[in-house]
Amino acid sequence: MKRGVETLRLVLGDQLSDALPALDGIDQARDLVLMAEVVDECTYVRHHAKKIVLVLSAMRHFAERLRERGIVVAYSALDDSDNTQSLQGEMLRMVALHRPKRIVVTAPGEWRLMQDMAVWQAKAGIPVEILDDTRFLCGLRQFRHWADGRRSLRMEFFYRDMRRQHAILMEDDQPVGGRWNFDAENRKRMPGGITPPRAPSFAPDTITRAVMDLVAARFADHFGSVDGFDLPVTAEQAAVALDRFVAERLADFGDWQDFMRGGDPVLFHALISTSLNCGLLAPLDVCKAAEAAYRDGIAPLNAVEGFVRQVLGWREFVRGLYWLHMPEYGRRNALGATRRLPAFYWSAETRMNCVANVVADTRDNAYAHHIQRLMVTGNFALLAGLDPDQVDEWYMIVYADAYQWVEMPNVRGMALFADGGVMGSKPYAASGAYINRMSDYCRGCAYDPKQSVGEGACPFNALYWDFIARHASRWAGNPRMAMPLRTLERMEPAKIAGLRAQAESFLDAMDRGEAV
Repeated sequence: MKRGVETLRLVLGDQLSDALPALDGIDQARDLVLMAEVVDECTYVRHHAKKIVLVLSAMRHFAERLRERGIVVAYSALDDSDNTQSLQGEMLRMVALHRPKRIVVTAPGEWRLMQDMAVWQAKAGIPVEILDDTRFLCGLRQFRHWADGRRSLRMEFFYRDMRRQHAILMEDDQPVGGRWNFDAENRKRMPGGITPPRAPSFAPDTITRAVMDLVAARFADHFGSVDGFDLPVTAEQAAVALDRFVAERLADFGDWQDFMRGGDPVLFHALISTSLNCGLLAPLDVCKAAEAAYRDGIAPLNAVEGFVRQVLGWREFVRGLYWLHMPEYGRRNALGATRRLPAFYWSAETRMNCVANVVADTRDNAYAHHIQRLMVTGNFALLAGLDPDQVDEWYMIVYADAYQWVEMPNVRGMALFADGGVMGSKPYAASGAYINRMSDYCRGCAYDPKQSVGEGACPFNALYWDFIARHASRWAGNPRMAMPLRTLERMEPAKIAGLRAQAESFLDAMDRGEAV
């Protein structure tokens, strides 16, 4: 006799949490959980091969976790012959097979999926309940209430409110240490001879190896390779990754979090963003683990506060901004940038050692830390005036932790200033001096970071001043841009012309596909 289904409950590939709202109150005797691997989700951008392995393997492991709890799971594998290869198609197929009375799903993280789900009820002919995603620490209604009436939205003030609300690093109503932010202490240059502890590596099991073979066969033309995949794919592995970070690397994370070193993209970073963003770790648990390290004397305050700010501050803030301003946010191009993405963003074949290192690390690992993303590939894209649509897509493709809600505000807003200042009060533009100060990339580079014009001059230098001059009228009323504007005003016209000619020559060569 066919099992009657009361509720069809969907679990998406970035919702792999026991505390998922769609699983709340599940009736194991009458409800059915649907999980579907579909080509649509693997190819709406051509995701890095390691990201596809991560999501599909984590989904398969989570399905087994649910079955161990006695929950019935209908699982559509990517290579199932009757798979329709879209989430909507698999939902409709399960409705036709099992005739549920209703559908329950947790709100997706991306606008495009929410738009798709908006028509599911009409298509399925049964009620569809889309639940708020309570796994985040700031609900979307709460964020809209916080943002309402504010002339500008700044993460720092949001972050303070979140600290108070969740009682993280607080003494009564005051921040521990008497300060909210220790960022000024987290910008040190790492001396030579420091060897960070190795981050844990998780050897692929039978499930993951099968997924790796599938992805290698089906998505061979995608960026990157499955080779060397070792990311956490279960909640237990993610917990180990968090514990090891807190015990072994958090203490030094603060001092060196902005530093970049060739051949070592991880340094003291946590490597838990993939686990957070697909649901294997809960953000409040992460923040509490870091706070406990401070309280127990394992890690200093500047390191713990800097880490908590990324999770409790930036991560929640960018999600709120994304949903507050979509879909219009995805079309913003405040600086009118139109240059096409150069080929070296895929090949890593450039004489700029910093860009070559970051792109190669990204290709090999589907990972680069936040300063590599912001101040190398992001900074170059900003200075060169690269098309935000193409840059946006690149970041979505290449990183295993990239989902549009977190990627788009960080790229379009913080890195490219394409949102005109919604995300940040100034563009994060920098010359070669910053990269030289905060990395070892300039050592052995074909370009000299101390030279701005002529043969061998660092392209970032001329591009920086060309960028400031190109948009000088826009920066005129911005107090955070007063210093570079004053410097520009004091420059001799001939010097400005030389810098801009150097920038134009470089960009023309890049556009022609020449080696730069």
